[in-house]
Amino acid sequence: MKRREFIGLVGSAAAAWPLASRAQQPAISVVGFLSSRSAEEAAVHTAAFRRGLGETGFVEGQNVAIVFRWAEGHYERLPALAKELVDLRVSVVMSGGGSSSALAAKAVTSTVPIVFVIGDDPVQVGLTAKFNRPGGNLTGVAFLTGELGAKRLGLICEVVPGNSAIALLLNPDNPTAEIHRKDVQAAAQALERRLLTLHARTDTDIEPSFAMLKQEQAGALIVQNEPFFDSRRDRIMSLAARNAVPAIYHIREFPEAGGLMSYGASLADSYRQAGSYVGRILKGEKPADLPVMQPTNFELVINMKTAKALGLTVSPSLLARADEVIE
Repeated sequence: MKRREFIGLVGSAAAAWPLASRAQQPAISVVGFLSSRSAEEAAVHTAAFRRGLGETGFVEGQNVAIVFRWAEGHYERLPALAKELVDLRVSVVMSGGGSSSALAAKAVTSTVPIVFVIGDDPVQVGLTAKFNRPGGNLTGVAFLTGELGAKRLGLICEVVPGNSAIALLLNPDNPTAEIHRKDVQAAAQALERRLLTLHARTDTDIEPSFAMLKQEQAGALIVQNEPFFDSRRDRIMSLAARNAVPAIYHIREFPEAGGLMSYGASLADSYRQAGSYVGRILKGEKPADLPVMQPTNFELVINMKTAKALGLTVSPSLLARADEVIE
């Protein structure tokens, strides 16, 4: 055989090697991870997702690879990021950071399985046909924390009684923002408290919203469950502290970092469950047959150090209902 022919033959074999060697080496599945949040802020939840994968036998770097795409609170980036992942021919798309991420992923593929973590009703926002039989290529975890706005209003009113206005911070770009507003508005009317609605969709909107809150002399603040707000957690809590406004949030990560209180399901556990679903799909199960999971427990977390700094008195009955009190 001539040298040139030999080199050509070796080159052809090398090009075909990855395909031929799959029967001899363990296959590496590739998961695309799409999120409207930022990598740093979501680190705890990403770790929980990896734990869920591990529960089904998948370990990153061994038999699964994860390709991340972070929108960092810029929802307009999500469609292009979702398309990037689908173009990479990932086996599954894990969609974190709310309904906007899941809707962006759904818009670019009807065949690649998608597992979501959202705080809304997936049927209501158009992701699945049903909870128990999702149909199509999507399933996941819906912790329904967005529907708890009325409950959060009641809790913050226990801490801040009287007749002062209660502010609700919303991102108008969230597809369920108006639904949340109506729920909280109805609850506020029942409690005879005026509701002040504040909007923030970009970084430049956050501080003016707090200025309006102060101008209107709102007595407390409810922060909508919103990935954009999660990714700006430190800034929002800093402004709440600077303006001495008691605030309630949807996940425990806020009071753990110095916020006053939170009420909602465990977001970390939701990501762990989503990781388990991704692993099951990688093993051959279909998203259409996997029911959308829902939490059964909701946790109330109160940071008493922050309460004392704000000069608040938290009733013994509310403390007794708390799942955790941070001293």
